Amino acid sequence: MLVGVVGAAVLAMMALLPVAASADVSSDQAQVAQLASRIAHDGAVVQDLVASFDQAQAQEATVEAQLDAARAHLTSDRRAEAQALVHLRQIAVTSYMNGGDDSPMLGLFETGAMASAAITEEYTQVATQGIGSAIDAVAVDVQRTQATEAKLSAAQGAAEAGVQELAGARQAAQAALASDDALLSQAQGNLQASLAAAAQQRQAAEQAEEEAMAAQATKAAEATQAATAHPINVTVDPSPGSYANPLRAINALTPERIDQGVDYSGYGPIYAIGDGVVLSTGNSGWPGGTFISYRLSDGPASGLAVYAAEDIDPLVAVGQSVTAGTVLGTMYEGPDGIETGWADPSGDGVSMANDAGQFSGANSTAFGANFSQLLASLGAPPGVGQNDPPTGSLPPGWPTW
Repeated sequence: MLVGVVGAAVLAMMALLPVAASADVSSDQAQVAQLASRIAHDGAVVQDLVASFDQAQAQEATVEAQLDAARAHLTSDRRAEAQALVHLRQIAVTSYMNGGDDSPMLGLFETGAMASAAITEEYTQVATQGIGSAIDAVAVDVQRTQATEAKLSAAQGAAEAGVQELAGARQAAQAALASDDALLSQAQGNLQASLAAAAQQRQAAEQAEEEAMAAQATKAAEATQAATAHPINVTVDPSPGSYANPLRAINALTPERIDQGVDYSGYGPIYAIGDGVVLSTGNSGWPGGTFISYRLSDGPASGLAVYAAEDIDPLVAVGQSVTAGTVLGTMYEGPDGIETGWADPSGDGVSMANDAGQFSGANSTAFGANFSQLLASLGAPPGVGQNDPPTGSLPPGWPTW
């Protein structure tokens, strides 16, 4: 009966299996995990039932073998009984030949002679005591073998019933496992659909972000046009002076794009362009956190400020006086390189191109192109322009090179 209870439990479990219908990723993942655990449990149940089924089949085979042996033994006993009857009939014939036609031994040739009490009594008078004992022994053995056959037949019937019950329970468990597999496939499909929906949402968010950036760029372009119509006022003192190439000692110097200033890659010491005073050495808004700015005190750009930013280790301090021979810092081979150009003279860590609204994130500005020309006039390689003409214009009286 235990097998029947297990089978009923498996069928009840099949009836209670949930249907996956959630489009939520977390819910689908939880359902997939739950179904995977249930499949593992159902698989264990099936394994146990298969083992019990195999054991019952082995037991049934053993009973069948014992029953076959009992039947063979019964056949042998019946053969011995038949041989004894033949022997007795021979004795009866001999008695008849010696005693005449009315010999009672003739009854041995009649049907049912062994069951007739009269003939048995007459047979006893002519048969030897040994033959009678043999017949009795054969009869007892036949009865015992028939009883054994009956018991084994009953055991065989019980074994066959157990095998059939186990087969039904195994089929029910396998059906539950197949149902679990189907539900798992459905849940995995829902999970894939949820992931696809999430990916579409991310794509939509990214597209919205790009559109917002484009709108900001448009706004920046409008600000550039306004700045061009109303240029900022910067006082320029054209006192005489001489400048030097600040990148003259940079190893593997490679010019890159012109944007707010000019970008370069390489490594080594970077110098000041000319005489001036340090205004700042850092600003967290720039990659690497370095923003060295200094106000020039002589030359055509006296009063203007220069910056060198990004992958630089500063070697100067705010308020320090510098010359064209002063190393501002050491450029290292970082992920961003350096950028150098015109800075806001206030030392607030902002470029002139930014002040004028010329820079929108990926374009060459008028201030950047002007500083590239200055570097080229001092012997440094100029930067690479991205748009021609550059965005914006220079204030009146700004030095050119």
